[in-house]
Amino acid sequence: MSRLFDESTAIEVLGALAQATRLAVFRQLVVAHPEPIPAGEVAAACGVPHNTMSTHLAILSRAGLITSERQGRSILYRADLDGFRRLIAFLIRDCCHGRAEICAPVLEPLLNVCPCEPEATHG
Repeated sequence: MSRLFDESTAIEVLGALAQATRLAVFRQLVVAHPEPIPAGEVAAACGVPHNTMSTHLAILSRAGLITSERQGRSILYRADLDGFRRLIAFLIRDCCHGRAEICAPVLEPLLNVCPCEPEATHG
């Protein structure tokens, strides 16, 4: 079920990503996509206690960025790429007001990124 994507929804989604742990969780789930990851594994990878991770996962879920499914006693999470696409579409919808020369320099690098290359880690 697709939710109406308006300014307040965009603010909610951006707010969900505007926190280091939640951003790390979302990125971790995107990397694993389409495979789901158990909540405990997400928490361990982020070094966050399970109860704290539950709060982060709930915020990401309410924002429409992740989905969950119960499998036995575990809850598995995966990135909701459609939710992320809706955010990007909202952000660029009125980008150029019909003037492609304005949006092209912004969008072109995004199109050239795929196939995605792993980001270099800084140690």
